[in-house]
Amino acid sequence: RFDEQANIDYAQQMEDEGVTLIFGVAGLKVHSKMCVIEREEDKKIKRYGFISTGNFNESTAKIYTDYTLFTSNQKILKDVNKIFSFFQTNYKIYRYKHLIVSPHYTQKAVFRLIDDEIAKVKNGKHGLIRLKMNSISSYNMVDKLYEASRAGVKIQMIVRGICCLIPGVKGMSENIEVISVVDKFLEHSRVYIFGDNSETKLYISSADWMTRNIENRVEVSCPIYDEDIKKEIIDTFNISWNDNVKARLLNDSQENIYRVDGKEKVRSQFAMYDYYVKKLEN
Repeated sequence: RFDEQANIDYAQQMEDEGVTLIFGVAGLKVHSKMCVIEREEDKKIKRYGFISTGNFNESTAKIYTDYTLFTSNQKILKDVNKIFSFFQTNYKIYRYKHLIVSPHYTQKAVFRLIDDEIAKVKNGKHGLIRLKMNSISSYNMVDKLYEASRAGVKIQMIVRGICCLIPGVKGMSENIEVISVVDKFLEHSRVYIFGDNSETKLYISSADWMTRNIENRVEVSCPIYDEDIKKEIIDTFNISWNDNVKARLLNDSQENIYRVDGKEKVRSQFAMYDYYVKKLEN
């Protein structure tokens, strides 16, 4: 990203070896992180691939926290393949059945998911939205979350960086809580969770809720269908949400004070390590 000469050198080496390179779309930054591999198996094409919230970078991999889904789900990978087709023929706008893709569909799709939670509350049920991202500065997205809060939807947000949303304001955002966790590793993953029961919809994403990510970049949000993986990601969200050592409270006072709740101390990044150690032991 910050060494264009190295990028040029690597590109030349790959082209010399016969690799076809696509250098993106003019005026549209590619910020998504994905791969698809096609193999012929039993005379049929089968796809394998991954979608990630972070880059495969030997330096940042040591200090960033991210999620990567390795998958052979043919329906998801068919959508991934369409995105690569868009890079080659970007005058054609594709439709996606599973992925949420910027710059064409993210805002509309997210608004629909938020509207589903609002509808639950109006029907006497519990509406819940949980979000983890680096930054939120899109006023459209902020206003939509305010609308959900006014409707009675409970919203929990972990926002490490820029947050243009003001939580806890009566009549506007009283159902929204926001914390920021800054610790040893850079919190870089983006996770969107809608609902809190068997109908929970969960996405990992490359996109923050900033205008540039929604309108001016190629970004991908991927649904998690596997229930075990979904539970694992929700577990890690809850560990971060319960942090009372490195978590700061964001509110209208802008004091960013550390959370003090009188409970047993939870330093989420250390607790996350313990969580995965226990998973390996079991």
